[in-house]
Amino acid sequence: MSAMMRDIRLKMDLVPRGTHGRKVVRPMSPRYITIHSTQNWTADAWRHSLALKRGALRAPKRRGGNRIGYLIWHFTVDDKVAIQHMPTSEQGEHADFDGPGNRYSIGIEMCEHRGSSRSATVERTAKLVALLMKKQGIPLNNVKPHYHWPRRGASPQNKNCPHFLLDNGRPGAKWRAFLGQVNYHYRRLE
Repeated sequence: MSAMMRDIRLKMDLVPRGTHGRKVVRPMSPRYITIHSTQNWTADAWRHSLALKRGALRAPKRRGGNRIGYLIWHFTVDDKVAIQHMPTSEQGEHADFDGPGNRYSIGIEMCEHRGSSRSATVERTAKLVALLMKKQGIPLNNVKPHYHWPRRGASPQNKNCPHFLLDNGRPGAKWRAFLGQVNYHYRRLE
């Protein structure tokens, strides 16, 4: 397990409690892990962390939509590091507004900035997911793409995310291959 932790290069850079995305702290017992892609070609994990801490990632607060006026998720992963932004015992705002994707899932964003290695990012993410599954007791079938969580009132309801792990905007062979990577690393932890 310690070798995998070294591979992941997990760093803590928490958004301070009571500010921006952690302005309202909602307890959570995670049941799922939700995988996203940033679709931001200019920012690595550290730049995303800074944006979260500065409150730069705002979202309209509305009934049935974003509950706090900010986006926030638990981890951002790139080809060099994984950064944790909030405890896994708190709800984020990353999946489906006021639905179970936000209320019960750990959110992980994969970076896609220019010059980065997508395969290294996906591999680091698969290892992080395996560790979180082990630590939280989350089964592989509860690892979901953002696509899985419908966003009431949004069009389309199911987001093409993480776009590079979906086939024609839906989970298919690429998503199953990612789950295979996760499962491989999970079995190494047993």
